Formats: sequence, C-alpha cells, structure tokens
Amino acid sequence: MNPAISKILNQNELAQQVKQWRAAGEKIIFTNGCFDLLHVGHVRYLRGAKQLGGKLVVGVNSDASARSLKGEGRPRIPANERAEILAAFQDVDAVTIFDSLDVRELIRLLRPDVHAKGTDYTAESVPERDEVLAYGGRVEIVGDPKNHSTTELLRQGEWQKS
Repeated sequence: MNPAISKILNQNELAQQVKQWRAAGEKIIFTNGCFDLLHVGHVRYLRGAKQLGGKLVVGVNSDASARSLKGEGRPRIPANERAEILAAFQDVDAVTIFDSLDVRELIRLLRPDVHAKGTDYTAESVPERDEVLAYGGRVEIVGDPKNHSTTELLRQGEWQKS
C-alpha cells in the first residue's frame, strides 16, 4: 500500500489516531486549507506548522467547500488527489477532507494543541480562534509572507486549465 494513502483518514479514524498520539505524549498541530495547485508558499506553511513540534494534521477543503470559497472553476485538483499529495510530504502526519467552510467542527473533534494558520491571518483574525482558545489551545501564524497564491497564479495565466 502507498504509505501516503495510509495517512489519509476520515474524521472518525483521525479522532482515534489523535487519541493514540496523545496517549503517547505527542502534541497535535492542526492546519487547514484548499491546497489547490501546490506552490512553495504551501511547502513553507506546512514546514512552519511542523516546526511547532508534534504531529501535523492537515484538513483539506472538499471540492464543494473549495468551490464555495474560491469560486467556479476551482478547485483544479480533486480533493482526494490534493489529500494524497499532502500526505506524501514528510512533514505531514495525517490528512482529512472536510466539507464545511470553516474547521470549527474539526477543531471541536480534535482539540489540537496548536491551530496553525498562514501569514494572510493574524492570531486575532483566525476565524476559528474562539474555538481553539475555549479549550486552552493556542493559535500560531506560520510560513513566509503571503506572496504566493494559487488564485494569483491562475489570474496571471501561469496555470491554464486543459
């Protein structure tokens, strides 16, 4: 079996895996996004999240939620393929696909020690901040300055839909 595929878990499987990691003394770092057409900004974001220490769990927007957030024609890559690509990264320990427009439900389920977001946010502007703080978790901003964007690459015509 492809080792990357084994990192892709449904939410119930993920909750059990997180429970096992916690029992082994691991810290849980959670991040999320669409991750359509991966670029160096995504790599730096994931690496920054992993450097917070612990198991890195990535939530990937489903095709429907990505389309709602990004507009028609997006995502360019189906959710199961985006999840497989992310799972292949050494820094990523688990991946799950979620349908909602935000990750509050996943945050309530997993209760990560740290919710990591990219530099297009501040610690105060993270939409799920209240959920994380409610159980004693923390929010961290990671990655390089937001000067890489799939939306901008598509706008510039650097990625043409075939």
